[in-house]
Amino acid sequence: MIDDNIQQYAEQHTSAESPLLTELLEKTYSTRADKSMLSGFYQGRLLAMFSKMLQPRRILEVGTYMGYSALCLAEGLSEDGKLITLDIDPETNEVAKEFWARTQLYSRIESYLGNALEIIPMLGETFDLVFIDADKPNYKHYYDIIFPHLRIGGVILADNVLWSGMVLDTETNDDENTVALRQFSEKIQADERVSNILFAVRDGLMVIRKERE
Repeated sequence: MIDDNIQQYAEQHTSAESPLLTELLEKTYSTRADKSMLSGFYQGRLLAMFSKMLQPRRILEVGTYMGYSALCLAEGLSEDGKLITLDIDPETNEVAKEFWARTQLYSRIESYLGNALEIIPMLGETFDLVFIDADKPNYKHYYDIIFPHLRIGGVILADNVLWSGMVLDTETNDDENTVALRQFSEKIQADERVSNILFAVRDGLMVIRKERE
């Protein structure tokens, strides 16, 4: 949705990622048919920047995929910080763990396989930063179940909320994912407990700050 030349210029003037992240990105792009699910360089640097600004003690990620975004988010962890990431795919999870194990962050990343809606209440944690990048119909449910476990001032980042622009077409784009993402954005916009901004970055990144319970 952004002009290619503008995007290229923006990336050229963005701090480099680590060689390990580049390796993981290239592995994903060369071996996975679903490679578009990866956050990618530019959004990855944005996730890392948010994390470094917040210096979170606890990060929750819903949707691990290849572990790329987890490594980006973990860059800003406080000294006693921990990142918890949830997914349902054991194959991609193994790849993620292989790459995490090659970093100093490995011991600070906890990975769980299973239904996130069942796992989150059992974690017993209060989160400073949350990244939602999983099945779109459950976005509103993830938000509801996470909100009580997010500290005031904490931030939720929700990916893919522009859905390649399909959310704009209310007449013909009525598939489950598109409708769910429209409803999610409307839900956030109507929630007086938060402040929010929708970034037109990659496929749309909703940034939500909890202002009160």
